[in-house]
Amino acid sequence: MELIRGAGYSSPARVGAPVRASLTVGLVQHRWREDAAELREVLFAGIGAAAGAGASVVFLPELTLSRYPAFALPAGKPVEQAEDLADGPTLAFAAAAAREFGVAVHASLYERVDLGDGLGYNTAILMDKSGNLVGKTRKTHIPVTEGYVEDHYFRPGPADDAYPVHRFGDVGIGLPTCWDEWFPEVARCYALAGADVLAYPTAIGSEPDHPDFDTQPLWQQVIVGHAIANGLFIVVPNRTGDEGRISFYGSSFIVDPYGRILARAPRDEEAVLVADLDLNQGRDWLELFPFLRTRRPDTYGGLT
Repeated sequence: MELIRGAGYSSPARVGAPVRASLTVGLVQHRWREDAAELREVLFAGIGAAAGAGASVVFLPELTLSRYPAFALPAGKPVEQAEDLADGPTLAFAAAAAREFGVAVHASLYERVDLGDGLGYNTAILMDKSGNLVGKTRKTHIPVTEGYVEDHYFRPGPADDAYPVHRFGDVGIGLPTCWDEWFPEVARCYALAGADVLAYPTAIGSEPDHPDFDTQPLWQQVIVGHAIANGLFIVVPNRTGDEGRISFYGSSFIVDPYGRILARAPRDEEAVLVADLDLNQGRDWLELFPFLRTRRPDTYGGLT
């Protein structure tokens, strides 16, 4: 698995001395394997490589240990494919990796919460370096498009406290998931709540009913726009490889508040990305272009 070290950039809007230490982050881009032990071994090695390159928190793609299910309609009750959060394989894996390498580990799972509708939640979790659960966030927006019929598997996360900011030392981290990355309201809510870094665990690729339409450039551009508009670092771990009707296009990346891509993975290869985040840059940029302070919420009633 290739290790790609991100470029470091200065803060062009800086006017004062930095007041915060940098945070080194990593992500792992992988392809799913039917052999569960092999998949865990590959991901474990990727987390170890990121930790060895200095990362203190490592982010993994959507539904980390699972085959992507939603390329086709389910048979029976789909929630029966899900796992319990507290004692399921994903949390156990992330906790073990965190303890082994002394880093925080983010992962994603199909969470079993049976409310009688046959559905579960698509849930992101963050473990601290001791293997303790720091927080969880359930995916809010659910796609309904051809090849991504997730509304037949996942119910939307509850509206109450939909966008919690989890603390990692003095760093605020938000954990929305995949389809959430297309909605500007999500990134703005996290920025207003004090997030410094967003991670979008992702499973995105080809469009079965539009096979000649490559959405990768649009996907990247909209996320870069969120980073700029909100003064955020954004970490986007996608998967690669073919599953069912979908060819996932990888291209995982890390972007800074100025919209600069710090590191990017190939489309069709597994990779580990590592980048240093100068956390002062969000402050610098939003002092020069104070988007949050000059908002007009009194004019936004049409959004609701």
